Amino acid sequence: MSILTQIVAVTDMNLRSLPQRLSTSLVIVIGIAGVVAVLISVLSLSTGLAHALTETGRADRAIVLHNQSTNEVGSNLSRDAVVTILDAPGTEHGADGKAVASAEMLASVNIPRRDNGQLGTLTLRGVGPQLAALRPEIHLTQGRMFRSGLRELIAGRAATERFSGLDLGNRVLFGDNAWVVVGVFDSGGGAHDSELLADADTVLSAYQRSTYNSVTVRLQQPDGFQTLRTALAKDPTLTVKPQRETEYYEAQSQSFASFLTLVARIIGAIMAVGAVFAALNTMYSAVRTRTVEIATLRAIGFGPAAVVVSVIVEALLLALVGAAVGALLAWLFFDGNTVSTIGGGTGLAQVVFHLRIGLSLITLGIIWACAVGLLGGLLPAIRAARLPVATALRAM
Repeated sequence: MSILTQIVAVTDMNLRSLPQRLSTSLVIVIGIAGVVAVLISVLSLSTGLAHALTETGRADRAIVLHNQSTNEVGSNLSRDAVVTILDAPGTEHGADGKAVASAEMLASVNIPRRDNGQLGTLTLRGVGPQLAALRPEIHLTQGRMFRSGLRELIAGRAATERFSGLDLGNRVLFGDNAWVVVGVFDSGGGAHDSELLADADTVLSAYQRSTYNSVTVRLQQPDGFQTLRTALAKDPTLTVKPQRETEYYEAQSQSFASFLTLVARIIGAIMAVGAVFAALNTMYSAVRTRTVEIATLRAIGFGPAAVVVSVIVEALLLALVGAAVGALLAWLFFDGNTVSTIGGGTGLAQVVFHLRIGLSLITLGIIWACAVGLLGGLLPAIRAARLPVATALRAM
C-alpha cells in the first residue's frame, strides 16, 4: 500500500471519528475563533483609517508645509510665503488666471459626541474660494456653501453623524465664536468628512491669527509636481516642502496603522499561545483515546508518516473551522462600524472612519489559525507515530 493511500485511509478514519470527540474538538475551534476574531477586529482599525486617508489624497494635488513640519497642525506659513507659493510654476490656473489652490488654516474645536455627550475634538478648516475647483469630490448633500466674511460653515457627513449640534441651521459655539451650520457635505469617505469647513480669512480673523498652516494646489500635468518642487526649492525666501497629497496622507496614517498592527499582533500572539496549549491538550487527548487503534494500524503495516499526517490534518481542519467562525464574528459585529481616532494622533484633530474587514484580513486570520493548528498538532502527531506497538496492543 502506497504512503499516499495510507495517509488518505488513516485521515479518513480520523475525521469520521470527530463526532465522537465533539466536545474536545470544540476547544480548539473556540480558542482559534477567539484569536482570529480579535486579530481581525483590531487590524480593521488600521485598514479603515488607511482607506479614509487614501480617499482624501489625490495624485493631481500637492500640499505645501513648512519644511520642519510633518503635518498641517505643526506647520506655519506667512502670508508672503502663501502668495509666493500660489504664483509658483507647476500649479494649475483657472480661466480667470487664478491658481487652483487653497491656503488653509486649521483650528481644533470641541463638540459633544452623540453617543455619550462627552466633548470630542474636530478640525475647523479654513479654506480658500477655489474649494470647488480644487476638491471636486466634496459636494453638498444639504443646504448651501458658506459665504466669505460670515461665520458660516459646512459640516462633513461623518462629523454630523458622530457629533451633536451640527445639524443644518444649528448655531455652534467655539470659545467666543458662534458659527452657523449652513450646509452638510460628503467627500466620498475621506478624512475631510470628519471636518468643518469655513472661509479661511474668516477663520483667521475669529482666532486672531495671521498665518496659515498649509497650501494645497492642483498640479499641472504631467510634470507639475517636479516643476513646483524645483521652483520652491530655488526660492531663497521660502522654507517649505511640497508633497504629493497621496504621499502626505499615506504618511499620516502610517504611524497610527503601524501601532495598531503591533498591538494586534501582540494580543493575537498572547491569545495564540493559549490556543496552542488548548490544541495540544485536545490532540494529545485524541491520541491517547486512540492508542489501541493507532497501534493496530501500525501492526498491520501502516507507516508512522500516515499517522503523523492524519493528526496534523485533523488539527488544521479544526483550525480552519475556528478561523471561519472567528472571521464571521468579526465581520458581523465590527465591519462597517463607525469609530474615530483620538485627537492629534494623525496630525488631524480627529478622523471618523468605518472599520473595514476585507479579504486580506480574513486571509491573514486563516494563516494565523493554520499556524496555531500546526503547532498544536505537531507534537501529538509525533507522539502518535512513536507509540510502541507491542505495549499498546498489550493494553487491549
